[in-house]
Amino acid sequence: MSLRLGPLLRHVDETSATVWVETATASEVEVLGVTARTFEIRGHHYALLVLTGLEPGSCHEYEVRVDGEKAWPPEDSGFPPSRIRTLPRNESRVRLVFGSCRKPHDGDVFGPDALAAYAHRMAAGEETEWPQALLMLGDQVYADETTDETQEWLKRRRDTSKPPGTEVTDFEEYTHLYLEAWGEPVIRWLLSTVPTSMIFDDHDVRDDWNTSHTWRQQMRAQPWWRERLRGAIMSYWVYQHLGNLGPAELAEDPTFQKAIASGGDNAGLLTEFADEADDDRDGTKGARWSYRRDFGGVRLLVIDSRAGRILVGGARCMVDDDEFDWIEENAAAPCDHLLIGSSLPWLLPPVISHLQSLNERACARPGWRGRLAEKIRQAGDLEHWASFRASFDRLAAMIAREGRRDDPPATIAVLSGDVHHAYIAEARYPEPVASAVYQLTCSPVHNAMPRPLRLAFGATWSARLASPARRWAERGGVAPLPLDWRKTSGPHFGNVIATVETDGRSAVTTIEQATGEGLTEVARQRLA
Repeated sequence: MSLRLGPLLRHVDETSATVWVETATASEVEVLGVTARTFEIRGHHYALLVLTGLEPGSCHEYEVRVDGEKAWPPEDSGFPPSRIRTLPRNESRVRLVFGSCRKPHDGDVFGPDALAAYAHRMAAGEETEWPQALLMLGDQVYADETTDETQEWLKRRRDTSKPPGTEVTDFEEYTHLYLEAWGEPVIRWLLSTVPTSMIFDDHDVRDDWNTSHTWRQQMRAQPWWRERLRGAIMSYWVYQHLGNLGPAELAEDPTFQKAIASGGDNAGLLTEFADEADDDRDGTKGARWSYRRDFGGVRLLVIDSRAGRILVGGARCMVDDDEFDWIEENAAAPCDHLLIGSSLPWLLPPVISHLQSLNERACARPGWRGRLAEKIRQAGDLEHWASFRASFDRLAAMIAREGRRDDPPATIAVLSGDVHHAYIAEARYPEPVASAVYQLTCSPVHNAMPRPLRLAFGATWSARLASPARRWAERGGVAPLPLDWRKTSGPHFGNVIATVETDGRSAVTTIEQATGEGLTEVARQRLA
């Protein structure tokens, strides 16, 4: 087929849209009369079509033509036509779906696919019930936990008895992961119809990516790591990041503009970009992956809480100071609801949060105590916001500041994944905050989680256990927390997907679990 993957409908606002495709060969691609030549990366060909001048609140059924021939939709699609629906001016009703950690269907190993179930429900329902956006909060691909099919493909390509075994090693192998993840017919139709925003997490690169400076040094010592990381960042840039940008941002993006103008293979350009993006020797990063989207009165501010970490010289920051300044500046504009996307939860179960902050302090101790604490950090995945305590506090202060201004959002909610269960938690500050502040977490369980582990997750929300954990952390030198929080729903285990729906100043969140019959609601809570 001339169309290898896609189309993906990405950035959509009131008057513009972008459509991403991967083609089999160098081609000219057309959508709604707009054409673009593909650009090349290591023998793979991509196009990002930028459609402008659309009418607010309009709906456009579309086809994709490659070199003049219809390539999408398939004749035997069985799904409704792919559509571009621009946002109405001053939209008050917004439905945003979010989740994380989706693995390709691998037999019945992982159970029902929540995203596929949502797509089937959409296809059978009314267009008026379709969401305005889908937010994919990390682990879009699993570079370190490949499927049986991918492992067989890797064995035909190279000797998997040598490190890193059946993990992927380079850009070419990453392209296979994306084809596998997004190539299923129902997922392909969904991504062609619902605008998507994305951010990566650790498994897009490797489990616990950038946990600490020690972890990073250990990985850099591996002979296969440099090319692996290059492939991860290069593929993320073309498969995920470009679609997060609007027309004006694309026009100002030097790497994208060089790629579409080069007329040749852009592997060298992207390799240099990837190396700079991972370099934090001067306390800054060479790329900013965080971004902002607006949906009427809803502002979505997505924070890169994985690739942008500063770990050099004893520092521990989720992002550098310049990027946090950018985040605070973009959070400050008036809106009805402020949604903050972060692949990692800001508010974990309190017991776990206190222990992560304590472990961060312990890892800084000299000698064997610090080395032991580092081993515990890596073994226990203690690398969320609470273990970057300075960044945790700065985010908490920003949220409080926005919630206390003269025209505060009705709600401020952090949307996250990563932790393989779902919950809703409400934050409370010592000084009043006008906005309702929540942590909304949605991440599926890929394998049946043992009941004792589920009970342990539930226990970590216990106030009876949280109080001594907090005292223990403070005795270990951890600063007192600037806020408190409590679970209002969950934990929920299973293959889950979540929705935030707003109407003016009101907001509701829903968590649904995939079953053999479709989706079943397991939690629904009014936020404002």
